[in-house]
Amino acid sequence: MALPYILWAVVFIVVPLCMVIFYGITDDNGSFTMSNIATIAESGYFKALVKSVLLAVISTIICFLLAYPLGMILSSMKLKRNTYIVTLFILPMWMNFLLRTLTWMTLLEGKGVINTVLSFFGLPGINIINTSSAIVLGMVYNFLPFMILPIYNSLSKIDDNVINAARDLGAGTVQTFLKITLPLSAPGILSGITMVFIPALTTFAISTMLGGSKILLIGNIIEQQFTQAYNWHLGSGLSIVLMIFIFINMIIESMADKKGGQG
Repeated sequence: MALPYILWAVVFIVVPLCMVIFYGITDDNGSFTMSNIATIAESGYFKALVKSVLLAVISTIICFLLAYPLGMILSSMKLKRNTYIVTLFILPMWMNFLLRTLTWMTLLEGKGVINTVLSFFGLPGINIINTSSAIVLGMVYNFLPFMILPIYNSLSKIDDNVINAARDLGAGTVQTFLKITLPLSAPGILSGITMVFIPALTTFAISTMLGGSKILLIGNIIEQQFTQAYNWHLGSGLSIVLMIFIFINMIIESMADKKGGQG
């Protein structure tokens, strides 16, 4: 039964990864080199990487701060998985990613919908298009459902008897949250962080559309190496650097998961 998936994974995951690694550690002559990976240490590339990590961290934190209270509200309502309220949070994910981002371009541009409405009421306009703030806004909007769903799933699985027992033993609201709810929902938090941080770190479409190509993230540089400079070796080398960050994120999540299970 697993054979179709194994074939799919080999053809579309394993083989492309092997190609990226091969191009990343070789030059045009096919000779082994680490210069493609070492290029990340150069000023322009390193600044783009730092900028990408910073915006990804900010977006992940904002998503968490928005998703956790909402997850608690939804779980307290005892909603079923097929209720329309839960579907509302999944619905935006059915729309094309680029169309959703393009919508924000229309909303935020100088003569866009938001500024037109503000001007109608005599209020000063906003000018955040082509800035880091617009990129963060786009990331939060696109990736927020990936934080909400795992957190809501973890919170909905917490037995009410555990919460009631803590309160019967004299624990207050804050103590119950810190000692019971938060630790038990840790797997959902870790999954949400991974599902938001990784795509936010590697994105290039959001920064291109909402940043106006004025703010280059590491994803933009990699995309340009493949599609404009046709330097697959350098693009693959920089991709390997991102893969290292992803592996580190996965290792930290695994360690935290084991620690939480032992606790």
